[in-house]
Amino acid sequence: MAKDGTVRGGARIKSGPQSAANKKKEAPAADPLGISDLPEPEDLIAEQVPPVDDFLTELQKDGTKLEADTIFISTYRWIKSRGCEKIVPKPLINEYAMSVARWMQAEHYISKYGTLALHPTVKSPITSPYVTMSQNYVKQITNTWYQIYTIVRDNGSASGEIDEDDLFMEQLISSKLKQRKKET
Repeated sequence: MAKDGTVRGGARIKSGPQSAANKKKEAPAADPLGISDLPEPEDLIAEQVPPVDDFLTELQKDGTKLEADTIFISTYRWIKSRGCEKIVPKPLINEYAMSVARWMQAEHYISKYGTLALHPTVKSPITSPYVTMSQNYVKQITNTWYQIYTIVRDNGSASGEIDEDDLFMEQLISSKLKQRKKET
């Protein structure tokens, strides 16, 4: 106790002997990197994905590849991991994949040409048509994803993991956008 009557001092943080759990373990001399402690790899199982329709893989007018096939495959795998691949109609997955790919394409052109355009007759600035297209595709994406999500939520076997996988789909879309921006 100090002269003014307050209690100060006492044991300091992390002073004293270390517990056995906090002591660093040393690697054996024969294996300094600890490679022998690695677990055995699991057996890999090939996933069956239905063939992707041709219109999802066609080259675009500007010569770029439409990314709808990649989105279709990742979405189908997500649906299959929940045991709903026979319940969700393939045309619905096609529509979702195409909408996401077209949205990414519109966003690519917004980045390339900007958000403003000239009116064809008056020559005054107007909102770029790509912005309107992007907004329309986002509405389509939201509607189709909601339909897919509802089917999986109501019939899926792993309902607790769906929220984490929504973040995966967002990351997939944003990574494709970043990749396209780097290309330009």
